[in-house]
Amino acid sequence: MTNIWDAEAATFDEQPDHGLKDPAVRAAWAGLLLPLLPAAPAAVVDLGCGTGSLAVLLAEAGHVVHGVDLSRGMLAVAREKAAGVDVDFRVGDAADPPCPPGAYDVVLARHVLWAMSDPAAALGAWVRSLKPGGRLVLVEGRWFTGAGIAAAECERLVLAHRNEATVTRLDDPALWGGPIEDERYLLVSR
Repeated sequence: MTNIWDAEAATFDEQPDHGLKDPAVRAAWAGLLLPLLPAAPAAVVDLGCGTGSLAVLLAEAGHVVHGVDLSRGMLAVAREKAAGVDVDFRVGDAADPPCPPGAYDVVLARHVLWAMSDPAAALGAWVRSLKPGGRLVLVEGRWFTGAGIAAAECERLVLAHRNEATVTRLDDPALWGGPIEDERYLLVSR
């Protein structure tokens, strides 16, 4: 699986929501995510961070950000993107991240849970990484290709580990660089 993501690294940011190169798309993601986070400098881990677009966005807002990804190719692009911004990128498996228990105010994962072979176990590891009162912020979907995880299933999995989960549909074209017709959502658990 790592080889697939290493091969995708060079072109991954061509998708508007991956690279956040378009100022309007970047602003839409900032407007969505930043209000969900505690005041800076919150400790945030971006699991399956890919090329680091969200990690850099959050670090620029003053948060202390760690990015974890299994793909060295993705992390190489992320480190280039983060030049001049303080983000600690680490090689690691998002399913069992190299994160100490109780270390983070926020665990963020975008388009990652659906790819886990055991999403329930991954969520358990992610929740253990949170400080008491920490926030789990997931961006997921069930895409037109058939891949992904439906919001109801994601909510069920989170509620097996947490007492609360709020799902919000993400159908604003500004987030994706154009209109979408599939299921994309944000799940926040405080």
